[in-house]
Amino acid sequence: MMLKIFQVDAFADQLFTGNPAMVCLIETESGDYDSQWMQLLAAEMNLSETAFLIKKAEGHYHLRWFTPATEVKLCGHATLASAHVLWTEVGVPTDMSLSFDTLSGCLDVHYNQGLITLDFPVAPLIESKMNQSLKTKIEGVVSCDYLGLYQSGDNLIIELVNEDEVAALQPNFEHLSALPIDCLIVTANSNQYDFICRVFAPRLGINEDPVTGSAYCALTPFWSKKLGKNRLNARQISERGGDLSLVLKADRVEISGTAVTVLKGEIV
Repeated sequence: MMLKIFQVDAFADQLFTGNPAMVCLIETESGDYDSQWMQLLAAEMNLSETAFLIKKAEGHYHLRWFTPATEVKLCGHATLASAHVLWTEVGVPTDMSLSFDTLSGCLDVHYNQGLITLDFPVAPLIESKMNQSLKTKIEGVVSCDYLGLYQSGDNLIIELVNEDEVAALQPNFEHLSALPIDCLIVTANSNQYDFICRVFAPRLGINEDPVTGSAYCALTPFWSKKLGKNRLNARQISERGGDLSLVLKADRVEISGTAVTVLKGEIV
């Protein structure tokens, strides 16, 4: 059986921007497509994420995400790309909400006036109390002053003084990959947006991720509290870049954006 695949630029309104993801459609559960096979395909595709959709019922799918190096528990841009494929390429009606069973629980996705909205869980955020060894390693990666240092699960978040420092950051990826974290998220207040960020994840096989939807599960409540507002606009200022509309609702974050199909094909 040939499997359909689609490459999609997520959090993008034009080709070759945002974050590319590969989406692979698997119609039914099959032993032919196990975790090892999925990991090999993700390495072959060599994008930041490859998503695998296994249909369970109308509008209800099992969803898994793999980087070129490992499976991850939560991925925003590949979820957005998957929903885009189902609505625009597979023919699922846009008035039907989608439900995805994932390692992070059940995730709902809605289509509203051209925007795809992900309903994701808030990620707890605590101020980091680093030991001297880790602090020395961080200062070897981020040489400029910072306003705050926080931990969210396996991720480290650093607030810098301004957006220019975020844009100018050139981390040593060898040093960064030695840190006991999955992602380094660097953020600052912005003149044009409520905030901006960049995300580095060499331990996951991604030096810099173009747009990282899952990062905003922690960044949204963080900036909501600092700015005193629940509706936020953000931009990830990677080389490709991407815009996100964000709404904090109690313990959930609505992350909205658009997507564009780049190519489609079949795995023979």
